[in-house]
Amino acid sequence: MRRDNRRNKTRKYPIIIIIALLLLGTFSLLWTKKNAANASNNSDTTLTPIIMIPGSGADNSALDGLIATVDQRYKENHSVLKVTVNTDNSLTYTGHIQPKDKHPYIVVGFENSQDGFENIKKQAKWFNIAFRDLQRKYHFHTFNAFGHSNGSLIWTYFLEDDFKQTNTKIKHFMTIGAPFNLEETNSDDHTEMLDQLIDGRKNLPKNLSYYSVAGTKQYANDGIVPLSSVDSGKYIYQDQIKHYMFITLTGTNAEHSDMLTNAQFITLFHQFISKVPAKATNQTKK
Repeated sequence: MRRDNRRNKTRKYPIIIIIALLLLGTFSLLWTKKNAANASNNSDTTLTPIIMIPGSGADNSALDGLIATVDQRYKENHSVLKVTVNTDNSLTYTGHIQPKDKHPYIVVGFENSQDGFENIKKQAKWFNIAFRDLQRKYHFHTFNAFGHSNGSLIWTYFLEDDFKQTNTKIKHFMTIGAPFNLEETNSDDHTEMLDQLIDGRKNLPKNLSYYSVAGTKQYANDGIVPLSSVDSGKYIYQDQIKHYMFITLTGTNAEHSDMLTNAQFITLFHQFISKVPAKATNQTKK
């Protein structure tokens, strides 16, 4: 009798172990699904911010007029978040992104926003700090980009040097008054910066659509940046990306300091950069 009891107990052990393993597997599966759901909730695949960098000497309020004009003309109401990158690599945030706004404006400025070749390269690295922090906070996977004047150069250095490591996708990129060859009027005489950007062009995102806008004053420059300098962007972007377009503004407000208020430019900006998809219009209209 004792032997039978021992045999019965021995037979029960494998059954208990199997049941325990099944329960453990079930709990493990539920835990995995819960964490996957949380990860999905924290990663907003529908958020496509419009990230903007103003020109040298300007802070992150320099594009307020452009944003207000676009919102007013097209009856949209985008959120505006502003980030300042300080010289100690810390970040200062102002504004916020409304929960239902899938296409907010994010303007990144710099405590040290001064001009100069070396300073522009520093600003590109500072911008990378801001971009990584924005990505961590808001979990976006796609974005559109805009750069004014030297802000265009900061974007280009970032796209060549640091963009790949972000695992994000840039859809559309527009610049206005981008001095790719600085103040050089002869496109055959490349500045050191232009040569650097040409050397790094293989790293540009291949699916990018880029629109380079230039202003003209007497068909030679916009009052500050030579037309040929803006056009030198073709040596960097053309044949490296999906789509490259060079656009020239003429007429009223086609000078460097006024181009952000140019009616033709505002139309282009909305068409290519900030236009809200039809299915999201109801979320952003006033």
